[in-house]
Amino acid sequence: MNNNVGMESIDQLYRIGRGPSSSHTIGPERACIAIKNRFTDADFIKVVLYGSLAKTGEGHGTDVVILKTLFPVKCEVVFNTEEESIPHPNTMDFMIYRQEALLSVVRVMSVGGGRILFENEEETKAPIVYGLNKFHDIAEYCNSKMIRLWQYVEENEGPKVWDYLSLVWDTMKESIKRGLFDEGVLPGGLDVHKKAKQLYNNQHVDESQQTKENRLVCSFAFAVSEQNASGETIATAPTCGAAGVLPAVMYYNQLKNGYTDRQILQALATAGLIGNIIKTNASISGAECGCQAEIGSACAMAAAALAQLFDLHIDKIEYAAEIAIEHHLGLTCDPICGLVQIPCIERNAVAAMRAINAVNLASFLWDTRKISFDRVVQTMKETGHDLKASYRETSEAGLARIKL
Repeated sequence: MNNNVGMESIDQLYRIGRGPSSSHTIGPERACIAIKNRFTDADFIKVVLYGSLAKTGEGHGTDVVILKTLFPVKCEVVFNTEEESIPHPNTMDFMIYRQEALLSVVRVMSVGGGRILFENEEETKAPIVYGLNKFHDIAEYCNSKMIRLWQYVEENEGPKVWDYLSLVWDTMKESIKRGLFDEGVLPGGLDVHKKAKQLYNNQHVDESQQTKENRLVCSFAFAVSEQNASGETIATAPTCGAAGVLPAVMYYNQLKNGYTDRQILQALATAGLIGNIIKTNASISGAECGCQAEIGSACAMAAAALAQLFDLHIDKIEYAAEIAIEHHLGLTCDPICGLVQIPCIERNAVAAMRAINAVNLASFLWDTRKISFDRVVQTMKETGHDLKASYRETSEAGLARIKL
């Protein structure tokens, strides 16, 4: 969602919850909790899902999350794939009953990253903690005060941000560790086998350092993404569907180079700032702007975080993030059967490797760049709006048309 003045805290970007989709599971889960708290005397709730929630919600497990969250209240979930006159691609109606009498109808939108909005109600907005929302302005401020981007985050968020980011990092590491030991088939009926453990252990005798790096980074990205697809707890970065990119890059480089958790948290703060700029000025929702808004944003966040770990200058951090998102422009959101599995899991791994490459390229060519990060973010927004709706998380076009 656009915001002309400032930005919210990065705790609105990094959210901890069950996958496989921040828009399709975390958002509806929070909506259900809010409805239960408002209507404590309800004995039956009918939930009607529209748009992307209707077309891919079953594959994402939206109905399962709704039924579990509203329990013990009796509930019915209806997928309305025909209605097009809706305010947001992820719209749902809650019809609350008491002894067969309709008490109320409440419309809620799941707008990305687990965030929800109630129609016709004054939005309960998270407080604005950043006065600036463009990278150019933030970089200019940081350079004038000779501070790093993570210090700008601390200046605006306060020291409490480190406690929250520590929880986020612990969640990321835990999802990697669980995923590396997990085996079996992912739910949903596509017969997709979990591959993280195989990737992690499948070392060749003559494996080059570059091949080893690719294998390990991919195994970490697969681990988180497979946990997400299994409905386990992950940290959005910036969404569930793209949650594997940033932790894969951070975890690999911590193991390889011995970075402290404090250094990782500073990198996560930098990444959060990048994600916040994208969320504020464009979108992180696949339903609004396609997969470029999810995987592209995650790649940009990971590139910025790694550039911070390498202690690169702000100009190089910007260029790394710009390269990362620029080369995801136009990427469609087309999951087969609506499941966050094919091609989503592989995309996390590819984006993690691309983030590393973006940093390497930026460190060499930063003084030759012609396009700003802010301009690429604006272009991503425009591109997303130009994408046909069938290519934005509806499972109606692209790879989603393949029958397995």
